[in-house]
Amino acid sequence: MNNQKQFILALDQGTTSSRSIIFDQLGRPVATAQKPFQQLFPQPGWVEHDANEIWSTQASVTAEVIAKAGLNGKAIAGIGITNQRETTVVWDRKTSQPVYNAIVWQDRRTAQFCDQLRAEGKSDMIREKTGLILDAYFSATKVKWILDHVEGARERAENGELCFGTIDSWLIWKLTMGKMHVTDVTNASRTMLFNIYTLQWDNQLLDLFHIPASILPVVKSCSEVYGETATTLFATKIPIAAIAGDQQAALFGQLCLTPGSAKNTYGTGCFLVMNTGDQPVVSKNNLLTTIGWQLNGKVTYALEGSVFSAGAAVQWLADGLGIIESSTQSEALATSVSDNGGVYFVPSLTGLGAPYWDQYARGLIIGITRGTTAAHITRATLESICFQVYDVMHAMASDTGTDVVELKVDGGAVANDFLMQFQSDVLGVRVIRPQIQESTALGVAYLAGLAVGYWNDIDEIKEHQLLDNVFEPQMESIKVTRLIGNWNRAVERARNWIVVDDEELLVEKN
Repeated sequence: MNNQKQFILALDQGTTSSRSIIFDQLGRPVATAQKPFQQLFPQPGWVEHDANEIWSTQASVTAEVIAKAGLNGKAIAGIGITNQRETTVVWDRKTSQPVYNAIVWQDRRTAQFCDQLRAEGKSDMIREKTGLILDAYFSATKVKWILDHVEGARERAENGELCFGTIDSWLIWKLTMGKMHVTDVTNASRTMLFNIYTLQWDNQLLDLFHIPASILPVVKSCSEVYGETATTLFATKIPIAAIAGDQQAALFGQLCLTPGSAKNTYGTGCFLVMNTGDQPVVSKNNLLTTIGWQLNGKVTYALEGSVFSAGAAVQWLADGLGIIESSTQSEALATSVSDNGGVYFVPSLTGLGAPYWDQYARGLIIGITRGTTAAHITRATLESICFQVYDVMHAMASDTGTDVVELKVDGGAVANDFLMQFQSDVLGVRVIRPQIQESTALGVAYLAGLAVGYWNDIDEIKEHQLLDNVFEPQMESIKVTRLIGNWNRAVERARNWIVVDDEELLVEKN
């Protein structure tokens, strides 16, 4: 293999857009293509995607990025796939047609079923096997909902006619024209059907959610050659050599390779993940115990705290309120005022994630006066992202007994200097922004490159990491304490807003 003339292709399938990025041997992006797709909200609390549109946009940007780079399939040494996690697709094994829209990780339609399982005392068993909090966030209840509500779906599933997969499985199915139905340990660990200790699908969990084992993909490691492309998208067959859920891919891309190292990704949500080494840490603070990656037969575990609304809250300022035209305007508007004017925004637009896990919380803006402006609300929105990350990091330090001394950051919002500085101030730690901020795509590119010998080992990869900026805490501690105290008061007012009466719950159970 002439490495100097070859590249790695990363498919980065996210919640709001599909992207493809080509990386060279120094880990630098050579070309990027991105395409948004439609967000579907059929009912309050429901979030769906058209799985065929996900595939068509991903295929489109893949063809575009290869053309942009002036390459052909022979120049691609391997493909890595990273994806929005938990989002659930069920499709027909023969026709490759989804039986229903993809149900997105943000979707809350199965919240009451989770309440039922909790009332039946199932949450501890689920936590012990999967490391996850019983919540509608994960795939299991979404699969059950599709099988229960799509006419004929359960019977077809039991007859072996249907496949279930997270988005990685769906893309590989399409890339191989139905020859491969696989996933990796990181995505499997987010389904609430996978035992993270035995590394197997768990029969007790399958029975609990009434999901037949025949619809499940084969679980692989994060870095190995699973097979080759069969689609006409490429003129030649290309090895598919890595899969990792987006946050685990970012953890690897940030080279958080030692226990205690942590990163936060600022995307639609916020995801703070800490490497805990070869031993899973059971959280006492409602964090998730999950698999970071499996490489060369060795599993690395992680602790994760998920914030549901980060970039989504900023996007809502544009799409919902219309006070900004795009998220890129948020920094200038926020810094046009000296402080938040006493305004706090709890962006629990789809419930609250870690460490609260309150699926009945709803968004709250409090502290509004006649003097409140769009700038104050925008600033409060950006600050809310940092406060939510603080809550998760505080819980993480409590679980591990280790204070994080620095936080590596990535995702679209890290270009916002105000956000990064405020994050450093609130946390009281260094915030490190890399030069190449495509950590998610870069991480899965690294994993694919290692699998095909494009890079010899991790030491070679480490040589290429470059920093863009380091933000140091500047705010007085007494002011930080006051801000966090007010944030905590606002959160308490936003929690448990939706009240489900016993009669409604009984209908849902039946």
